[in-house]
Amino acid sequence: MNTVIVAAMLALGCAAAQAQPEPRLYLTTEAAAPHSMLEGKRVVGIGADTVREIMVRAHIAHTIELLPWKRAYTAALERHDTCVFSTTRTPEREALFKWVGPIGEADWVLMARADRKLRLNSLDDARRYRIGTYNGDARDLYLRARGFDVDPAPNDLLNPRKLMANRIDLWAASIRRGSATLSRMGYADKIVPVLVFNNIRVYLACNHAVPDELTARMSVALESMEHDGSLQRILHRYDDYGVPAKR
Repeated sequence: MNTVIVAAMLALGCAAAQAQPEPRLYLTTEAAAPHSMLEGKRVVGIGADTVREIMVRAHIAHTIELLPWKRAYTAALERHDTCVFSTTRTPEREALFKWVGPIGEADWVLMARADRKLRLNSLDDARRYRIGTYNGDARDLYLRARGFDVDPAPNDLLNPRKLMANRIDLWAASIRRGSATLSRMGYADKIVPVLVFNNIRVYLACNHAVPDELTARMSVALESMEHDGSLQRILHRYDDYGVPAKR
């Protein structure tokens, strides 16, 4: 009789577990136009639109919030319902998350004032210079680990200003090829690339408590977007973002 009761209780427990609603995912990202930015109260951009489409296709309820990068990243480490994008997948981070992607790629570029006419042949050539980084970002950690003289900023968009004010010699930027970011910020022809030192892919990084079934559905949704051309359409949606209209 005891065995029958235990079996019945286990069956009821399993049925209750299966009836549990799926979690509403909390998706965090940073302000980094044109990848993620606020348009009214809605987070839009290449990365945000990509992740939103993944969630729609995977039928996953979600909320997207724009935060400073360290808060966005820490939330995904600590909250069981959270994923953060767009996150560089590094060996140091590999075991910290469940990874979905890649959802994009970019070059890591050392930028300098055009009037300084700096010439770098390798990353080692930059050791004599002070490099502006984004505090807690993968580029910041990468350069710190290799002993470079970094000057971190709480917001990456402060670095072009620091560069123009000669507070730093170089800015370690992450820029999509063909991006109009510098033109949008008013630095066209004033700040120029002097060395591409890495090419990276970025991902949606989810807390380990996010169910495998959900991350699997996300991956299937992303694959369908690759096949039907949706990813390229989202990418080109922002080709002219921030570029002044011709008059």
